[in-house]
Amino acid sequence: METTVTATTVTAITVTLSSRLTFFYKVIFSFGWICAFGAGTIAMWMSSGPPVAVKCFFLAVWCLGSIFTWWTCVPLKRLRTDGANLYVSNYLKEIVVPAGLIERVSENRWINIHPVTIHFRGNPEFGRKIVFMPKARFAFSWTSHPVVGEIGRMAQAAAAGSAS
Repeated sequence: METTVTATTVTAITVTLSSRLTFFYKVIFSFGWICAFGAGTIAMWMSSGPPVAVKCFFLAVWCLGSIFTWWTCVPLKRLRTDGANLYVSNYLKEIVVPAGLIERVSENRWINIHPVTIHFRGNPEFGRKIVFMPKARFAFSWTSHPVVGEIGRMAQAAAAGSAS
């Protein structure tokens, strides 16, 4: 009697937690805004038209806007989960982070994209924290996004599972 063993691939079902607009904000909007506003500001400085005060105002807006865009949009990551792990992508590379490494989850309700920050124990490849933009919701924007609680519960379940 012969027994044949075949390998099967088990693919976990993943749920995307980040917005479909993440790539747009991270790459297209950031690059486009910084370059277009910068080109306009440089063109204004090279012309003899507007007064220096207006040129300085546009330069300040470009600098502050670029810093704000770089701070809020460029660090955004794509985030998926299968319930036990987080799949974090910067669109060039994807890493797997076990839910047990989640230390805490926070969000910024005052920025319209509601960036959510996940802080990790240890030091995963993308650093001790990642920021992602959750899917948009149009009601009660001043309240905590439901994904914050979902990730927190996933971390608690992983911690409870590793404690037993």
